[in-house]
Amino acid sequence: MAVTTFLGILSFRSSTDPAKWSAKQVNKWFDKGEWLNHLQVKPDPTVNRREFAILYFKHKERWDKAFAFLKENDLKKMELKRYDLDGTNLYATVSEYMSKNPEDVKYEEHKKYIDIQYVVSGNELIGISPLSQQKDVLDQYNETKDVMFVTVLKEVYYKATPDKFFIFFPDDIHRPGLKDGTSIPVRKVVVKVKVD
Repeated sequence: MAVTTFLGILSFRSSTDPAKWSAKQVNKWFDKGEWLNHLQVKPDPTVNRREFAILYFKHKERWDKAFAFLKENDLKKMELKRYDLDGTNLYATVSEYMSKNPEDVKYEEHKKYIDIQYVVSGNELIGISPLSQQKDVLDQYNETKDVMFVTVLKEVYYKATPDKFFIFFPDDIHRPGLKDGTSIPVRKVVVKVKVD
């Protein structure tokens, strides 16, 4: 009985700390998708599941508000502006633009915020590179805007469409808004989730 109780306590402790979860536990929690709160759009496979699980449980209320915002609003009709969802801890920006040529878009890094990027209509390519592949700094870090522009040694491109969203952590250098062949109109929502 004592052994069973002890194992139950250990299991409970590990289940509340994703940093201690096995890859199987992380995948099971992520794939179950309760954290989406019935949002019908799915995460892109590029999302770092373990990092997301750790940060989700660290500030669950922020993430829940973020996904609720995406689920409960008509994103195709919302005014193009910034929406403050929880002071400086969480905000969203709705924007429209024409997808761009690669030479017109720089790779960006953030330190204080995580991006949830969702293309509501249209499509675009997003270049992604790990922080370890940063090459040169083009523009020094701007603390007010939480952005630094860089070049990278290695990059991979992914297509962003209305059926999925991307999450970029501070370790994910990204270059969004690129045209996939022809430049087309894009409507996008970027939700900024504060790291700490």
